[in-house]
Amino acid sequence: MLVKVILLFLVAIMVLGMFGKLRLLKPWRGKPLDKRASTSKHCPACGRPRIGSGPCPCGKD
Repeated sequence: MLVKVILLFLVAIMVLGMFGKLRLLKPWRGKPLDKRASTSKHCPACGRPRIGSGPCPCGKD
């Protein structure tokens, strides 16, 4: 009985892995996360990401 449960678990993990590979083969439907982060605005003085339109908390810009 325990062997059947272990084999069923391994088969389920293999099926999930196959679906994961199929999902990775599809073209990306947006910008990758690293490109989104690199296009965000940063403070030229301290390098912190700028959120909103207000001034940076460092006060140097």
